[in-house]
Amino acid sequence: MAVKLANRVMALTPSTTLAITAKAKELKEKGVDVIGLGAGEPDYNTPQHILDAAARSMNEGHTKYTPSAGLPALKKAIIEKFERDQGLTYKPNEIIVANGAKHALYTLFQVLLNEGDEVIIPTPYWVSYPEQVKLAGGVPIYVDGLESQQFKITPQQLETAITEKTKAVIINSPSNPTGVIYTADELQALGEICQERNILIVSDEIYEKLIYGTHKHVSIAQLSPELKEQTIVINGVSKSHSMTGWRIGYAAGNREIIEAMTNLASHSTSNPTTTAQYASIAAYNGPQEPVEEMRQAFEHRLEVIYDKLVSIPGFTCVKPQGAFYLYPNVKAAAEITGYQDVDAFVEALLVEAKVAVIPGSGFGTPENIRLSYATSLDLLEEAVVRMKDFVESKHKA
Repeated sequence: MAVKLANRVMALTPSTTLAITAKAKELKEKGVDVIGLGAGEPDYNTPQHILDAAARSMNEGHTKYTPSAGLPALKKAIIEKFERDQGLTYKPNEIIVANGAKHALYTLFQVLLNEGDEVIIPTPYWVSYPEQVKLAGGVPIYVDGLESQQFKITPQQLETAITEKTKAVIINSPSNPTGVIYTADELQALGEICQERNILIVSDEIYEKLIYGTHKHVSIAQLSPELKEQTIVINGVSKSHSMTGWRIGYAAGNREIIEAMTNLASHSTSNPTTTAQYASIAAYNGPQEPVEEMRQAFEHRLEVIYDKLVSIPGFTCVKPQGAFYLYPNVKAAAEITGYQDVDAFVEALLVEAKVAVIPGSGFGTPENIRLSYATSLDLLEEAVVRMKDFVESKHKA
């Protein structure tokens, strides 16, 4: 039977990260020794006290529907987390719990955007931002976060990109894929423009607990009451507590927006998974030592692997300040090894060097690749050796 799909899905671009991960998995299943550096999730299991809380909730009979916007106890834990970490005060009706931060973003764009509304998206960007905007009828407007600017956009760039159709701007700090962080002063300057032009700020802070060195995470919402009112904060437990598969994220901000998101959720997902909500209560209310242990492990891996990575001929890299990704520019490496573009270079790395990385074309910057260091140090070091040997052997040939 011939089926004509909806126009809104015909324009979607498949997830580059999932495609590469699937190909690497396929090779592994065939017995090929592939090192996968594409995963966007910690390699640690969810902490034991969270697992115990989930099991206990099921054994106590907490297996039914919850309110569409989330359990009151989880909202309370999220509110206390904001007060503890950012000094921000939210009311329960200013919080919605969703099926992951990705779903919180999706729901936000669905209730926010009308056909033709524009959303400013700095590049490089997380792969789902533009697709979610397009699904809501919006138009992604890309602003180049240049490598010379540590991949961050300037107030002048933001000002230039704003039109009468601009509805929102996305700020992702720490960033996926670059790991860079906006300072308080940088956020203040961007926020003042958004206030002047009445542009909603969508602040994706999912990597806020993974910060390295002397760098600090600052939420743009904590800089002033006015910016808090102008901002929808997106966060969740996926990265901070190694709970990617539990699918719990949330949005915090303007009551009317949150109410609209809640109404939409009531007709789409009913509620976030009950067991996962109880697990998330334990994540925020329980011991935080596992979060810090994981952060320290990632920081150690970064310090060990960074210098080795940039020693590969043709590789340059802005050093990450957070998250768990490296985002080197490998255009020169592709050229000296005889490949016409970085996508072809990435394909060769997978097939010949047996290392799976994500091409930067999926993030809006085709000269880069993304490598996740959310894997063991032994595998990371072996992957760098393989990539270096590959580049050097091709270059000499």
